[in-house]
Amino acid sequence: MTEQLHNLHYQVLKDTNNMATSLSELKDTEQTAPTTPHPVFIEVEQRCLISAEQLKRYSNPDELPTDTRTAPDLDVGFGQQRALKALQTALDIKASGYHVFAAGENGLGKRTIISRLLTRIASDAQTPDDWVYIHNFTDPRTPLALRLPAGHADLLQQQVNHLWQQAKKRLSQRFRSDQYQSKIEAIKNNTHQKESQAYEVLNAEGKQYDLALTFRSFDNKAVFVHPSQLQTDNEDNENTDQPVNNANKKVDVEDSKETSVNGAEDNDTEYGNSEYETELNNFVQKNHMQKRLSQLTIALEQLEDEANDAIEALHRNIAQRALQPLFAPVYEQFIAHPLVVDYLKAVFADMVTHVERIVNGDDEEFVTAVLATTPSRYAVNVIVSHAPDSGAPVIFEDLPTHLNLLGHVEQITQLGTVTTDVSMIRAGALHRANGGYLLLEASHLLEHPYAWQGLKRALQSRKIKLSSLEQMLTLTGSLSLSPAPIDLDIKVILLGEADLYYELLELEPEFDAVFKVRADFHDDVVRTSEHELALVAKMADIIDYANLYPFDRHAQATLLEHLSLQAEEQDRLSLHSDLLIKLLHESNRHARLDDENIVTATHVTQAISDMDERSGYLRDLYWDELKNGQQLIQTQGHAVGQVNALTVVSYADSEFGMPARLTAVIQPNIGAGEILDIERDVDLGGSLHAKGMLIMTSYLRALFSQHHALNFSASLAFEQSYAHIDGDSATVSEGCALLSALANVPIDQSFAITGSMNQLGEVQAVGGINAKIAGFFDACREQELTGQQGVVIPMANVKQLMLRDDIIEAVKAGSFHIYGVHTLSEALTLMTGLPIDTMNKKGRYRKDTLFGKVLSRLMLWDENQNEEEDIDDKKSKKKDKKKRKAKRQKKEDHRRKDTAKHQKNESEVVDTMNGRKEVIDDEKSIDNDENAKPLDSI
Repeated sequence: MTEQLHNLHYQVLKDTNNMATSLSELKDTEQTAPTTPHPVFIEVEQRCLISAEQLKRYSNPDELPTDTRTAPDLDVGFGQQRALKALQTALDIKASGYHVFAAGENGLGKRTIISRLLTRIASDAQTPDDWVYIHNFTDPRTPLALRLPAGHADLLQQQVNHLWQQAKKRLSQRFRSDQYQSKIEAIKNNTHQKESQAYEVLNAEGKQYDLALTFRSFDNKAVFVHPSQLQTDNEDNENTDQPVNNANKKVDVEDSKETSVNGAEDNDTEYGNSEYETELNNFVQKNHMQKRLSQLTIALEQLEDEANDAIEALHRNIAQRALQPLFAPVYEQFIAHPLVVDYLKAVFADMVTHVERIVNGDDEEFVTAVLATTPSRYAVNVIVSHAPDSGAPVIFEDLPTHLNLLGHVEQITQLGTVTTDVSMIRAGALHRANGGYLLLEASHLLEHPYAWQGLKRALQSRKIKLSSLEQMLTLTGSLSLSPAPIDLDIKVILLGEADLYYELLELEPEFDAVFKVRADFHDDVVRTSEHELALVAKMADIIDYANLYPFDRHAQATLLEHLSLQAEEQDRLSLHSDLLIKLLHESNRHARLDDENIVTATHVTQAISDMDERSGYLRDLYWDELKNGQQLIQTQGHAVGQVNALTVVSYADSEFGMPARLTAVIQPNIGAGEILDIERDVDLGGSLHAKGMLIMTSYLRALFSQHHALNFSASLAFEQSYAHIDGDSATVSEGCALLSALANVPIDQSFAITGSMNQLGEVQAVGGINAKIAGFFDACREQELTGQQGVVIPMANVKQLMLRDDIIEAVKAGSFHIYGVHTLSEALTLMTGLPIDTMNKKGRYRKDTLFGKVLSRLMLWDENQNEEEDIDDKKSKKKDKKKRKAKRQKKEDHRRKDTAKHQKNESEVVDTMNGRKEVIDDEKSIDNDENAKPLDSI
C-alpha cells in the first residue's frame, strides 16, 4: 500500500510538471521579447538588413531611345545564340535524320524566330523543282509523278489544257467536213455495193432450186424459203419481207445450220408446220443454199471489218494530221525534259486512238469536254509549283493531320458509285515544303492518329507516298489510286517543350534517329545595356507589325523592369514574347483612351495593374477571409512554436504570395526525436516538402543527440491549409517553429520567413521571392504597419528582388524591413532576439542561448525519464523478491508435505510389525494350551 501511494505521488508530480510546461508554451500572446535587445541580435540585424537600393534594379531611361520609332534594327536571334547555332548545324548537314526539335517554353517566340531566320536563309537558296501528277495510260490506278523545273508545272498544265481545247475544236471541224463525209460515204457505198452483188448472185443460184432469199421480220436474219412459204408468210404478216438484194441488212445464218435427222432443215418450230415440205430433195437443196448463205455471210463480215478498219485508218490519219501541228511546238518547248515529251506523245497517241469518243463526247472520261474543261484523262494535276528564283519554301502547318501532311486522294460518289481520278490527288504540307523547311508543333502532331507514323516513314524513306487512311482506319475494300511516290528533300523543325522532347526520346525508340538535333531556347537573357536595347528593338518590331503607338523611353524602362520581374532576377530579362506582346497592346489601349498618341510609363503601369487585377480573384478571396478573421494570421506579438511562413499560390498563368501559419507541438517523454509531418501523412505534402522536413530533422539530431537523448516527439502542420503543398522553401520556417517549441522561447510574429536549408544549417535560395514578400506586406498593411514588421529571406535571393514601388517606399520610411540570412542561426536570432549557439569554455551551449535552453529542457525530460525508469526498476525488483519468496515457500511446503508422508508411512510399518508379533504370540499360546484342553473346547 505504501508503494502504491509513492507511485501515485510521483505520477501527480510528473503530470503537474508537464502541464506547467504546456501552459507556458500556450501563453504565446503574453510572451514578449526582452525590452533591451541582446547585442548579438543588434549585430545580426545590422548585418542582415537589406537596404532599399537593393530591392529593385531600375533601367536608366537616358540610355534608351527617345521612343520606339528610333529603336535600332531587330536582331532576329537575340538571346538565342545556342539554339540558332544548333539549327544552323542541322541545316548544313544533308544526311538523313538531321531534323531539329526546338525545345523551350511556350511563349518564347520560337516559331517567329525560326521562321524569320529560315525565310532569310531560304530567300538565297535554290528554288526547288515543281511536281505534277499525270494519268498513267498503261495502268490508270497508278498515276505518274513528273518532276519539272520551278515554274514549269503551271506551264505544262496550261499547254495541255490548250492542246485539249485546240484538239477538240480542230477534230470537230475535220470530222464534220464534207471531205470527211464523202470519204466515209465512199467506203460505205463500196461495201454496200459488194454486199448487193453477192446477194444477187446467191439469190440467182437459189432460184434454180425454186428458193427465194428473204429476211425474217422479227430478227432480220437471211434465210432461203420456198415461194409458196413466202406467200403464206406474207399473208400471215402484214409486213412483207423483200426477197432480194437487201445490202443494208446483215445476214445471220445461225439457224441455217440446223438440220433434221435425214439432213433436211428443221423449220417446224420457226415457221410452223410447212405444207410445202413434201419431198426430201427440196430440203437437201435448201440446206445446200443455206450453207452457201453462211459462207457468204462470213465473207460479208470480213468485208465489213475491212470497211471499219478503213474508216479507223481514215480517222487516225485525219487525227494525226490535225493534231501533229498542235503538239509539235509543245514538244520543242519541253525538249529538255524527255519524260514530259514522252507524256505528251502518250497524250497524242491516246487522242488519236480515242478520236471518235473525243468527237462524239459519249464517254465518261471525255464528257467534261462538253463543259470546255480538260477531262481527267488528260489533266495535269499540279501538286506543287514555285515561281522561278523564289527561293526555298518555309511552311508552317498548324493542323498536322495525316492527310494534311502527306496529302490524300479525294473521292466522289455518283449514283452510288465511288470514283476518283488523277485530278483528285491533293498535296500535303510535305509536298509544299519539299526542297525547303517545314515547321510543326510537336504537341499538335501527336494529337492526330497516324500523323507521327506517316511523317517518320516519309523522313526515313525520303519519299512521299500517298496512302489511303480511310482503308487503314475502316478496313474498307473500296478501290483507290496508288500514286507514284515523290522524292523528298526537306528539313523539319518540331516546336515543343523540353519535357515533351524527353518523353519522345523515352517512348519512341526511333525519334532520336529522325530528329538528331535539339535546339534549346532560353527563357531569359543577362540584363545588360546592350540587351536592353535589343529588347527595345524587339518592342519596336512588334509595335510596327501591330500598328501601335510609339512608346517613350520611360515606358520602355518600365517594360524592361517588368520583364526583369518576370525573370525573377535583377540581372536577367525575360524573353517571353507573349507577355511582351500583351503588355504592348494593353498599354497602347490606355494611351488611346487618354487621347494620347504616345505611350508613357503611366500607361504601362496601368496595364500591369489591370492584368494583375484580372488574375487576382483567388487572391481577393484570401484577403477577404483575412479581413473577416477567418484566416488566422498574426503580424504582431510573440508566440511559442508558431511562425509566419510564406507560400506562393500558382494557377493558370498567375501567382500570388500569402503568409501561412506554421505551428509545432512538442510531446515530451514520448518517442525518440520523431517529427510528424502532418501534411505528408494526409497526402497533402509533396516529395520535395518531405525532403525538406527530413533535412531539418537530420540537422536537429546532429545538433543535440550527441549531448542528450532526444526524449520527445513533435508534430508540424500548416494551419488552415487544405491544398497540396510542395517545395522545400518552408524548411527554415519549420526549423524555427520546432526549435522555438523545444526551447519554449517565443517567436516574434512581426516577422515572416522563407528559405530552404541544407543539413549544415545553411539557408538556400527559394523561388517566388517577390510574390512572397508582397503577400506578407499586404497582410501587415491590412492589419496595420507598426514599423516592426519584416520578412526574413535567404541572402542568395537578394539578387532576385524586383519589388513593388509601394513596398520599397515602406522600407525607405522604416515601416517595413527585409533581412537576408546565410544560416538558420541568423534567422533564429532575428526571430527570437536571442543568441543561438554561443558555447562556454566546456564546449557546451550557454544557458542564455536558444540551443542552451533546448538542451536544458532535454535534460529535464531526460531526468524525468530516469526517475520513471528508477521507479520501474524498484517495482520490478520488488516483484522479483515476491516471486523468489513464494518459490521458497512453495519448496518448503513441498518438503514438509514429503516429510509428513514419510513419517506416516514409517508409523504404518511399525503398526504392521507389532500386529504380526501379537499374532505369533497368540499362536504360540494356542500351541501351549493344546496339551491342556481338547480341540473342541478351543
